[in-house]
Amino acid sequence: MKFIDPHVHMSSRTTDDYQAMQKAGIVAIIEPAFWLGQPRTEKGAFKDYYSSIVGWEPFRSSQFGIKHYCTIGLNSKEANNVPLAEQVMELLPLYAMKDNVVAIGEIGYDDQTEAEDRFFRAQIELAKEVNLPILIHTPHRDKKNGTLRSMDVLEEHGIDPKMAIIDHNNEETAKAVLDRGYWAAFTIYPRTKMGSERMVEVVKQYGSERIIVDSSADWGVSDPLAVPKTANLMLANGISKEDVHMTCYQNALDAYAQSGNMKESDWENGVTFDQSVLYGGNSVLRGQDPVKGTASDSDIIEN
Repeated sequence: MKFIDPHVHMSSRTTDDYQAMQKAGIVAIIEPAFWLGQPRTEKGAFKDYYSSIVGWEPFRSSQFGIKHYCTIGLNSKEANNVPLAEQVMELLPLYAMKDNVVAIGEIGYDDQTEAEDRFFRAQIELAKEVNLPILIHTPHRDKKNGTLRSMDVLEEHGIDPKMAIIDHNNEETAKAVLDRGYWAAFTIYPRTKMGSERMVEVVKQYGSERIIVDSSADWGVSDPLAVPKTANLMLANGISKEDVHMTCYQNALDAYAQSGNMKESDWENGVTFDQSVLYGGNSVLRGQDPVKGTASDSDIIEN
């Protein structure tokens, strides 16, 4: 089976992860702009990061046969540094129109502060201006109220639910998100947001319509193979191949294809790579012999 991981922070991951993901069947990924674990203190730090996820990281991904897309946004946690957030907002339109950007995000609430609300609303308006879907980060604390408030605000700004992906759902929020017509994404993150076994039960209860599985793998204790592992567990527990395909591939494609920048034709015949190619004078190789081919090849790197 082919898989899409529509929420994975590859800037924090290694080459080994790209190789393992490709061999597990992941053909495309989306890297949302996010918090790096340490607050940034300068506008230039955001600029360099955004440049990386629209430039270097798509190149690095392509060298291992995986198509890379990203979302652009100011995360809720760093929205609380208001003077810096105001400067970052000036950058966002410059990056939102890049070719591999498929949404504004991940945006929303962390502690549900006044500043978070201000910049959440401003970025919703940006998404409307550039006609992109919106990826919503729901808070880890007070999740249910934060999720409901996020949807209320989206609707105050006239957002069509089909243009918003509500992420990091759990059993407490799933029904409300689906009932209001949004895409409901679930992050399979070890011992915190959602486990694979719980995800199986969610799909058994709600079916596959508008449900999306992702890993949100990052610099923490996380797993970039969470999507294929969860898909395999679904199949082992009697969930149909069609429903697994919908939750681990097709729904993500349908949601983010609304951007106009994500198309199945980008990878359906394999992502061609040539590791002799350079990006800004740099290669993904460190002394190894370059390999050419497509992601359908059984081995893309010689160890």
